[in-house]
Amino acid sequence: MDLSQQTISEAAKGDQLAFTEIVRHHKSMVYSLAYHSLRDSGQAEELAQEVFLQLFRNLKKIDSPAHLTFWLRRVTSHRCIDWSRRQRVRPQVSLEELPDPPAPESQVDPLLARRLRELVDSLPEKPRMIITLRFQEDLQLGEIAEILDMPLNTVKSYLQRSLAKLEEKLTALERLPV
Repeated sequence: MDLSQQTISEAAKGDQLAFTEIVRHHKSMVYSLAYHSLRDSGQAEELAQEVFLQLFRNLKKIDSPAHLTFWLRRVTSHRCIDWSRRQRVRPQVSLEELPDPPAPESQVDPLLARRLRELVDSLPEKPRMIITLRFQEDLQLGEIAEILDMPLNTVKSYLQRSLAKLEEKLTALERLPV
């Protein structure tokens, strides 16, 4: 069920139940985008809380349900990029030290999925976010350009170079002896 303009208007006027409905409706999208960018559930939860706090402060600027979704994706994407940049300065925990998230109930090869995650994680922040928005959130390139406030051709270039780099790294992995 989609949110109504009335729910957004009521939340902007201070109705806590309406704001709770907005959060409930969009929390999985915000968390998913943050998790697939940051690869850490605790950080993704914290970032999602920050995004919803920022939304609460800016609700009066939201003029439609579509604008709300766009706004949340845009703010979450930019927050993830900023968060990743800040994390480079802090000590990092290696992937081997982190527990793997529970395996989804699908026929995907978990080793291949893990390697693909690691390869995507090795990309710089903006290309990684573009890959996440395109393939995890299934957004079109024009939507990604709007969310990241980039020219469409820049998004296309980032995507093309990132996919080529991922293919190159995957090919190099295949050549390694087992």
